[in-house]
Amino acid sequence: MTATITHKGKIFRVDFTKPIDISLPVAIGGVKAWYVDEPVIEPVRMGNWVGEVAQGGSVNFKNIMFNPHGHGTHTECVGHISKEFYSVNKSFKQFMFMAELITVLPKEVNGDLIITKKILETFIEDKSPEALIIRTLSNSEAKTHKNYSNTNPAYINEEAMKYIVEKGVQHLLFDTPSVDKEVDNGALFAHKAFWEYPQNTNTQRTITELIYVPNSVYDGTYLLDLQVAAFENDAAPSRPLLYRIIN
Repeated sequence: MTATITHKGKIFRVDFTKPIDISLPVAIGGVKAWYVDEPVIEPVRMGNWVGEVAQGGSVNFKNIMFNPHGHGTHTECVGHISKEFYSVNKSFKQFMFMAELITVLPKEVNGDLIITKKILETFIEDKSPEALIIRTLSNSEAKTHKNYSNTNPAYINEEAMKYIVEKGVQHLLFDTPSVDKEVDNGALFAHKAFWEYPQNTNTQRTITELIYVPNSVYDGTYLLDLQVAAFENDAAPSRPLLYRIIN
């Protein structure tokens, strides 16, 4: 199905039959971070009854235990770092946004892989996207099942994050477990800069982490459908989908 959409006075055509899924699932053997164990997916047992057809049950009826920050793609709101409770489920008034996908090579500094303002300026230039999707190099399929714990993945420094905010980005998508350094003693400079917390807190912006953008997907402008599970929590599993702009 091809549809015509209007955005900021411009007309675009989108083919909704060809979504590009850039999410990673909550799965045993899947991607994980923050020193968590594998998610637990197991049938409910009540007396002699078991919630698994393969074990003689009438239906499959399973409990799932996971951590939204540590297992799979997730979207978080400012509630992730605030004393006050904010739910990501209350952060959205719409779910589709014009997005810019960029691929960056982080700068190595004292063993850290850092995304700087200078790097971002090269790619964003005069653009002001509603959503920014950052794919980091290298970009092998190992990212789809990697255990990121204790690997010090690439992150965004404070100056670069302030630049992202200045460009008007409301939804940031990133392919590592965090926009901040894995071990930073709780400083969370990038998170705080993005949400302008606590001086000028923005409760509508979101960060989506642990995405994976295949190498076959080219940089450029897309329509983003940011699908987020309805959890009343600071973060929830999510499934961002991209649609190519035809014209």
